[in-house]
Amino acid sequence: MDIEAFVNITSKAWAMPILSCLHSGIAGRQAPLLAATGAGRTAFAQSMDHLIEIGLIERNPGYGHPLRPEFRLTQLGIAAAALAHKIQGVSTAEDQPLLRRSWTLPVLTSLHTPSQFSGIKRTLPTITDRALSQSLKSMEARNWVCRSVDSAARPPRSIYCAVNTGGRISRLIAPEITFML
Repeated sequence: MDIEAFVNITSKAWAMPILSCLHSGIAGRQAPLLAATGAGRTAFAQSMDHLIEIGLIERNPGYGHPLRPEFRLTQLGIAAAALAHKIQGVSTAEDQPLLRRSWTLPVLTSLHTPSQFSGIKRTLPTITDRALSQSLKSMEARNWVCRSVDSAARPPRSIYCAVNTGGRISRLIAPEITFML
């Protein structure tokens, strides 16, 4: 999977939890998935529509009622769901709000090696400076990212490194993602 596809998947808050639930065997109907993820109906519906649109899940033909359809993973969705399940496995319930933010996982992916702000920005060309800054600050507050200053450089530069849960997630997903620079 390339970084652009990963950014697209994570752009909806509940996409990764839904994929993880489907991977773990939770029935592909709305009620069980809603209960398992804890999502609100509107956000859940938007995430499901998004996952269908990008080809990771599909309606299971011949199953479910027209008003209560059943869904299943596509071939492409199976790999994405396995990755989502791994991420859920190394995180806690308290981590979920941060994981559902659009840029958390792509930024962690780019921090598989310590990087400067500009280096992270280069690997994620669609992220804005503001979004990157906010993402790094929120992960730093959660102790997922450590910021150090290279004072020997002129001008001094900040170096960001994924640590603790952020480091585990970064090491887990970085090998799965290809960067097109």
